[in-house]
Amino acid sequence: MLIDNAIVALYLLVILIVGVLGGRRLRNLEEFSVAGRAYPAWIVFATLSATFIGGGFSTGNAEKVFLFGVVNIVALWGFSLKEMLVAKFIAPRMGRFSQALSTGDVMRSAYGKTGQVVTGFFSVLLCAGIVGAQVGAMGIVFNVFLGVSPVVGILIGCGIVITYSTVGGMRAVVLTDVVQFIVLATGIPTALIFGIMKVGGPEAVLAKLPAGHFSIPAPGMGLVAFISLFLTFVLGETLVPPYVQRLFIGRDPKTTARGTWYSGIFSVPFFAVTGSIGLVALALKPDLDANLAMPYVIQTCLPIGLRGIVVAGIISIVMSSADSFLNGAATGCVQDIILPLRRTPMKSHTQLLIAKWVNALTGLLAIVFAIKIRSVLDILIVAYNFWAPIIVVPLAAVLLGRSTSRGGFIAGASGGVAGMLLWNAFFRKSTGMDGLVVGVFCNLILFALTTCWIKCRPSAN
Repeated sequence: MLIDNAIVALYLLVILIVGVLGGRRLRNLEEFSVAGRAYPAWIVFATLSATFIGGGFSTGNAEKVFLFGVVNIVALWGFSLKEMLVAKFIAPRMGRFSQALSTGDVMRSAYGKTGQVVTGFFSVLLCAGIVGAQVGAMGIVFNVFLGVSPVVGILIGCGIVITYSTVGGMRAVVLTDVVQFIVLATGIPTALIFGIMKVGGPEAVLAKLPAGHFSIPAPGMGLVAFISLFLTFVLGETLVPPYVQRLFIGRDPKTTARGTWYSGIFSVPFFAVTGSIGLVALALKPDLDANLAMPYVIQTCLPIGLRGIVVAGIISIVMSSADSFLNGAATGCVQDIILPLRRTPMKSHTQLLIAKWVNALTGLLAIVFAIKIRSVLDILIVAYNFWAPIIVVPLAAVLLGRSTSRGGFIAGASGGVAGMLLWNAFFRKSTGMDGLVVGVFCNLILFALTTCWIKCRPSAN
């Protein structure tokens, strides 16, 4: 155990040093947000993959597969589909936004200041919620492997992430993401292999599992509920701020599109691996707390030394998402809320200073999310409601070059929020469909109808 703890401590120190040194001498908000716009496809692939493979898609996936079966893996492939669609239809078009720093910048081009400010507000809420999911997972990891309380683990892990992401901005985030991706992409499959060997091989694992764990949809779930869950993962993180920022950092649109496509392809087997670890945990200890499925397999099945490396991989998973969403929140707050609402120009060094402060304060807000809501994946779904029903439709319209209008944006966003809230309040339990999906479709209908009416009205006079 001492050797494993030493490996983890050394890894955390390396990440902190790489992040702080790699992000030195930031001069302005653009460097903090997009880090030069010159990265090759493999860097875009690594940083995108490290960003989306957070606590919810790893430890959270293992937890849900432990409880409900492989249906959760298939549902998560909705996220993989979304990545591929973005790579095919949106990333190649990003050359039109070569000067943009944030999602709000894109929205302002079609919907004016209102669109930018609304986007910035919900960017901050979304990013804080998702960071909360990541640091919540880190609390579990520190508790299981290092013997500290979850709250202390949250404070330690989030403190490290806040430090290097605040000091180094996007450059530090990308550098640490590459290191973290290498560790997690090798460590997590290693844990699954050793776990299967511990049970006695693939056949032994299958023999110990309930038959219902391989049903799609899961027993008692219903087809509508499964489709709703799949669509939630398609839509929930679509074009969220850190992913849009990744579309700005490639050296050209083709490079960015290629890196995004690789990331989507990689996610398919990786989600299967993290979910399968939940099956191994169920085969080993059916009465286990589901939240501990992945940590239990690592602690039980791996030898000393290798265990420390894989624990570092688990921490990498959490950190690589947390730092990106912290940066997304800081960029969104300054670029999309403070600057548009300010009547006089702000000096570049002041913009950078405020972004760093917001980065740190968002981390503190995320700690509150993590302590209040126990399930990592549940935090993600709550956070998605701050984004998909409001922003996804009008943002996708801009990026795809479709017809847009300010009135359509306002009508669609209002309808999306109303639809999501009303559905969750009155129909979610009886139908099994999440209000997020309903909200997105309400937004789409009202956005399209209002925009069409506004565009056609002059010709009718």
